[in-house]
Amino acid sequence: MGKKLFSGFLLIACFFSFLTPVYAQDAETLGDLRAIYNDLLRQKAENDNLTAEAKAEIARKEAAIKQAEADIHKAEEDMEQAEEDIRVSNERIKEMKVNASDVLLYLQQMKGTNAYVEYVSGATSMTDMIMRIAAIEQLSDKIYNTIDELEAEIKRNEELKVELEQKKKDLEAQAVEYQKVIEANYDKIEEYDKFALDIDTQVEVARKQLETYEKKCAENVGSTADSVLLSSCSTVPLNSGWLKPLNYGVTTSTIGYRWGSYHNALDIGGSSPFEGSPVYAAAAGEVAGVVHHYSCGGNMVFINVIVDGKKYTTYYYHLLEYYVQVGDIVDQNTIIGLVGGYSTSTSHGGYDSCTTGAHLHFGVAEGFYTGYSPHSNVITPPGFPNAKGYAFYSRTDMWNG
Repeated sequence: MGKKLFSGFLLIACFFSFLTPVYAQDAETLGDLRAIYNDLLRQKAENDNLTAEAKAEIARKEAAIKQAEADIHKAEEDMEQAEEDIRVSNERIKEMKVNASDVLLYLQQMKGTNAYVEYVSGATSMTDMIMRIAAIEQLSDKIYNTIDELEAEIKRNEELKVELEQKKKDLEAQAVEYQKVIEANYDKIEEYDKFALDIDTQVEVARKQLETYEKKCAENVGSTADSVLLSSCSTVPLNSGWLKPLNYGVTTSTIGYRWGSYHNALDIGGSSPFEGSPVYAAAAGEVAGVVHHYSCGGNMVFINVIVDGKKYTTYYYHLLEYYVQVGDIVDQNTIIGLVGGYSTSTSHGGYDSCTTGAHLHFGVAEGFYTGYSPHSNVITPPGFPNAKGYAFYSRTDMWNG
């Protein structure tokens, strides 16, 4: 198999979050926020342990694959040596057979001449004569014995080749099984939804929100008890409707499963130069979370809003810049950031691996969340169809179906 077969085995390029994303639940009280935060901390500890175990198993199997590769390489070298030994033995056999033929011919010729008689009759005793006759005969016997030994050596090397070939196949099969174990363990730490926030980021978002509300509750209510209602500490503005988050654009990707993962928002692009276009809050609300330079999504902003008496979380990804922080109250004229996605993409030297061109990843989910929301709560943003190619030319340009 060799090194080429293994060159693709040990690629590691993944974001370390669990198979099922951890979702922060809708919070009504300060105690709910604390419970969310503490639960995330607990899950983070569990995830860290399981991730460490998965990584350790991956490391063990990677080491086993490297050893298998080394063993395969050694088996290949041994096979080459066995083949060379067989070649050398065959050459020696050829030479010995030629020598044997020459000796026999010489003996036959010598026995028919006076030289043979002179050699034998020159013996000083009967014992010497017998020994001289035996020496001539043993010369040919030794040659044929050597040939027999070489043929046995060739047979052993041929058997060794068969054994080494089987060993090589067994090692290759073992390496494939090790790779399956590696892939299975990657499944334990690989992202289920490529846009899902990993547990560390969710903990950080929840921490910032908890600290912000504790400060607001202390200032506005004079208490940070668990029973304090968040609505009494900070009032989320009410909205009667929605506006577009951009002055113009066209949907380039829809909500749903694509390329093996779930896409939880609409992608909105526009004619160049689109990067740097202002991004507005689609509805007035309170900033619930801000994520800086995330590896899949870039700069992200989450805003809790209430429209027609119903709670939603709006989210905006791939921002070139963002101008809000957790706890900020925004209205529909607030520029929360600028469109990114081109210069911020890894394909153009940036940090965001989940974009290749300028666009806004805009999503809406039912309920208030500190960060990422469950797929079941994701809805098509009001005023949009969940379809590619829908174009709008103002923030009030609403699609009604």
